[in-house]
Amino acid sequence: MTQTAVSRQDVRFTSGDGECGGWLFLPAGAATDSPVPIVVLGHGLAGIKSQRLDTFAQRFAERGYAALAFDYRHFGSSTGEPRQLADVGTQLEDYRSAVAHARTLSAIDPRRVILWGTSFAAGHVMVTAAEDPAIAAAIAQCPFSDGLTAALAMPKKTGIRLMLEAVKDRRTVKRKKPPVRVPVVGSPGDLAIMTSPDSMNGLRAIFDASGEPFEIPEIPARFMFQVPVYRPGRRASGVKAPLLVCLCERDKVTPARKTAQLASRAPQGEVKRYDADHFDIYVGEWFERVVADQIEFLERHVPVEATAVR
Repeated sequence: MTQTAVSRQDVRFTSGDGECGGWLFLPAGAATDSPVPIVVLGHGLAGIKSQRLDTFAQRFAERGYAALAFDYRHFGSSTGEPRQLADVGTQLEDYRSAVAHARTLSAIDPRRVILWGTSFAAGHVMVTAAEDPAIAAAIAQCPFSDGLTAALAMPKKTGIRLMLEAVKDRRTVKRKKPPVRVPVVGSPGDLAIMTSPDSMNGLRAIFDASGEPFEIPEIPARFMFQVPVYRPGRRASGVKAPLLVCLCERDKVTPARKTAQLASRAPQGEVKRYDADHFDIYVGEWFERVVADQIEFLERHVPVEATAVR
């Protein structure tokens, strides 16, 4: 299939007690009499749609797929206070709301909704796909699949310091005071959630490629209580749709070995491996390779040309 022209629209949809902001990418020629599949894209921890999520969406739309990239509540163009609050339950609700919204759009085939998530959102993809048997296919990129494994992979001293900050932050909720925040990335030895040697430069590369000034996101520390108990990869066995799992072999943030074990339980699971670090596949050569593999997966399992049934 040749590349096609793409339009981008601002959209908003209700989720829980607020609204999520998103960008809808539509291939030229999409029309209600010939509805197309849609890819729903969610970002990783503290990520927003302008930080390379739009680049993946653009590539899918150039191949004839619609794409909806959205911000979770508390992030980006979405509502919610405090800002940059990462919460598993909220994000799962937002993902379900994005899927529900996608199914209502004109020119979209509601029976061909595809889930796409990276890092933390890749875990949400597994949970959402397992709970929604109508999902046509799913892509989980460098997934956060097992919080306990990820927590144990942290330097012990860093993990203890983060939990102490989480205790302080939880107290602020009761006292109705501003959150105690922790950086999402840092250098080895820093007080931050991701401190692998590639984390700082990897995030910087995403900002640079997005044309945004580099600023390390800081989230309320209470998130740390959720890390070890969120184990979304265990839901892979319940994903009946075709599932592509893209693993970075040198990933020190979301260890690939455990993810591979969990992904193998998916009835229609496929695994692609890349000799890359966690942040590598958002930019440059690794991005080109992974997005090409994802497009091949989409065109094989959910071809644009398929006859739609409404």
